[in-house]
Amino acid sequence: MFFTMISGKRRKPYKGLAMEGPIARWYAQNTRRGRGFRETAQTIAERLTPDSAVLEVAPGPGYLAIELARSGSYHITGVDISHSFVQIASENARQAGVTIDFRHGDVAHLPFPADTFDFVLCVAAFKNFSDPVAALDDIYRVLRSGGRASILDLRKEARLDEIAADVRKMQLSPLNAILTRWTFRLMLLRTAYTREALEAVVARSRFGRGEILVDGIGFELRLVKEGQVSG
Repeated sequence: MFFTMISGKRRKPYKGLAMEGPIARWYAQNTRRGRGFRETAQTIAERLTPDSAVLEVAPGPGYLAIELARSGSYHITGVDISHSFVQIASENARQAGVTIDFRHGDVAHLPFPADTFDFVLCVAAFKNFSDPVAALDDIYRVLRSGGRASILDLRKEARLDEIAADVRKMQLSPLNAILTRWTFRLMLLRTAYTREALEAVVARSRFGRGEILVDGIGFELRLVKEGQVSG
């Protein structure tokens, strides 16, 4: 696992639970259905051109990347801090009959050369990055000139009744629904960003600015790596 050096101390790059072993398998099982992976993939695909190089940061079990691979002729890569998720996602892609390169890595130190991808996607993970500015900076680095990124995550302003309605759509067992609502309330909302905090993070990054769109209990942050001006 990679660590970030801050004030002489080592800190893990991901603030959330260590998604390894049984926890990773539980998460994979309970997010397989009802999370809108196909719809999200279709929305992203509408913004891509054929043969686009796409990176998903923190793809987890790989469900969204798989749906995106099914939707068009794209070159898709996923990078996750969890060894378990890399293994689970790779097996899921194999069973789905699609080709996706899942790798282990840290979003603040992506294992790719500069100017590699046309589009970078990150869903439900940004709030857990220990150094969000470094994460955005490295996403900027690996994007090609004119490339775009979308960060989708939970809004801190999301109401508990809205979250409960969203959890019902996941089609979970009664016990897992309770655990999921508890996780949202006591863990995820604590690390989620307000609009103002998110804008401040973007302003400190190499992107400098972005567009924030509200969607239910979540948001989409759209970013563009502006093209180089010659001369």
